[in-house]
Amino acid sequence: MSIEITKDFLSALADCIREQNSKQAHEMLADLHPADIAEFFPDLDLEEQSFLMSLMDNEVSAAVLLELEEDDRKKLLKLLSPKEIAEELINEMDTDDAADIISELSESQKDEVIAQLEDKEHAQDIVDLLRYDEDSAGGLMRKEFVKVNKNWNVLTAVREMRKQAEDLEEVYSIYVVDDDNVLLGTLSLKKLLTTSSNTKLEEVYNKNVHFVKADDENENVAKVIQKYDLMEIPVVDELNRLLGIITVDDVIDVMKEEADEDYQLAAGITRNVDADDSIWTLTKARLPWLLIGMFGGLCAASIIGGFSTALQNFPILLLFVPLIQSTAGNVGIQSSAIIVQGLANGTIKDGVWKLLWKEFLLGLLNGLGIAIIVLFFSHFWFGTPYLVSATICLALVTVIIIAATIGTFIPLFLEKRGLDPAVSTGPFITTSNDIFGVFIYFMIAKMILGF
Repeated sequence: MSIEITKDFLSALADCIREQNSKQAHEMLADLHPADIAEFFPDLDLEEQSFLMSLMDNEVSAAVLLELEEDDRKKLLKLLSPKEIAEELINEMDTDDAADIISELSESQKDEVIAQLEDKEHAQDIVDLLRYDEDSAGGLMRKEFVKVNKNWNVLTAVREMRKQAEDLEEVYSIYVVDDDNVLLGTLSLKKLLTTSSNTKLEEVYNKNVHFVKADDENENVAKVIQKYDLMEIPVVDELNRLLGIITVDDVIDVMKEEADEDYQLAAGITRNVDADDSIWTLTKARLPWLLIGMFGGLCAASIIGGFSTALQNFPILLLFVPLIQSTAGNVGIQSSAIIVQGLANGTIKDGVWKLLWKEFLLGLLNGLGIAIIVLFFSHFWFGTPYLVSATICLALVTVIIIAATIGTFIPLFLEKRGLDPAVSTGPFITTSNDIFGVFIYFMIAKMILGF
């Protein structure tokens, strides 16, 4: 039976903390999931957090720590000695989680914590994982999994699997290796149950297995797991030797982090920040793209200034500059967002020229639809002469086509160059299309109206 976390519950828990009522506070926390506890932990001060942590058993407190944001976690870890971190937390974690926690410590603390671990095999596994880049498959994987040798018979395999599975919460797959630990395939539980106990595993295992290399990027791991609907995936080295596994829950975390980062890049924020970060941190993250937008605006203003004679003869042209800029920016963002999403999901199969041609046609159709509406309002609402209205509409169609093309080309170009295409959306596209849009608008007006 779980407890609903309400204001009354939090108020009662606060009273227990203030009165140092350990028994009641422990009872209130007993039925809560670690994720629920971690949700209200940041609202407590460090002393209150430390008090609650002392009431939980090591397994729960380790799980709560993993659920906290990195900054909150670091504050709590500072209250603990290397021995306490090792014995009360790291010992209760899977190797991948333990490696993540230890990687957040200083170099001297890392060595001290690892030295305090009594289980030397667990310690060695953690050290092995710390060697990998955190954004690689090796940095994501864990060392806890079940593997069997192809030369074992079913009876031996079952006996060995029981030993390996004792400390595992879940077992999704059984991996088959040879004497050199090379991954060969997976073993079906159904085959294991329905095959004679003397049968060799090499006769019954499934050779069709999906895997990733230890140096593969996190995004590639996520794509493979998503494509084949896997609960976990094995990780191998260059010789296809089995190193570890990556579970889907870790991949979900990666996908969320990537989505958050891409969203912020698209909004013109240059680094991963949170709403509760310092004003200085937020300023450094936001200011670069704001400055680029400012220079883009100055460029657009200088272009308009260069056509001051035209504006004296046809002042109505100035009224439609905001329309040209906003439409170009919106079209560019729409096009780039679709391409960025397709690149992230691996769903883009067409070549560059085919995509550009498709966006050209799409921009033409959208442009004609908008131009017809603008033509009506320009002539009948503003009383603009037909020739000037037609000029505005032709410029609008041209700008939309070019904006769609730019919005498609730039993320593809950045992807080819090994850069994050998400940076192409938002301010980058908006600023570039503002400049091009205004320039094209007045150039077309100049050619047709002859100023």
